[in-house]
Amino acid sequence: MRTDYHVHTERGPYTVKWLEQFLATAKERGVTELGISEHGYRFLQTRPLFDNEWTDKKRTEDLNEYMKMVMDARKAGHDVKFGIELDYVPGRDEEMRAFLDSYPFDYVIGSVHWLGDFGFDLLEYRPVWDERDIKEVYNEYFAILMQLAESKLFQIIGHPDVIKVFGHEPDDAAFLQNWYTKLADHFKKHDQCIEVSTAGLRKPVQKMYPAPDFLKTCFEKGVPIALSSDAHRPEDVGADYETAIAYIRDAGYERICTFQNRKRTSVPLK
Repeated sequence: MRTDYHVHTERGPYTVKWLEQFLATAKERGVTELGISEHGYRFLQTRPLFDNEWTDKKRTEDLNEYMKMVMDARKAGHDVKFGIELDYVPGRDEEMRAFLDSYPFDYVIGSVHWLGDFGFDLLEYRPVWDERDIKEVYNEYFAILMQLAESKLFQIIGHPDVIKVFGHEPDDAAFLQNWYTKLADHFKKHDQCIEVSTAGLRKPVQKMYPAPDFLKTCFEKGVPIALSSDAHRPEDVGADYETAIAYIRDAGYERICTFQNRKRTSVPLK
């Protein structure tokens, strides 16, 4: 089994014809289960979940049209999962839960992209990094990731150390390992599944998410994983999967998670 649950079709129309380009790449690369997980902030229906000028400008789509694309693809004989990637915003748990319960998602990816008004992985906010202490940023990010896990709103924790996207990493192995251990214990306690993502290989950092020691610590603590590419183009579906599979096995994993109706199943990685 090879999955790719973190896929965005948003650069094209919400049509089966466009989705079929992603499905074709998945088939070519041996991805046996594809899921689409559009960014939640793009949809009109998520307005109550955000207080953010940047996301307000991006909120132009109707989630029902997105859902129809997936359902029409199923009617056409395609096996595709219906997911969404939703930014976790502390203090909005009940609003997020009500929203998520109103749609038949197979899984929800919970991600952290904002620290207050700092969109740390956006190019336009990259200069802000020069004004911040890296350890303080990591402390804030990982603390919110802890809250995300506690919320139990999500089936997958997306790219758990995406904070390193531009290559800003603390030069302190003990600092990072302390967080990795704390997070892995927390993920296990709250029965969370984390994402192993090849997206970092296509970003300035040019590294997998999560870091090797982070992933190995999660394995030691018994935290399950999902495999994804975070593709935003058809050609990125299943990208660098041979590297990813070797990476996962090196950490000790031989199984990954699949999802249906927000229920998790463990299957062998092949």
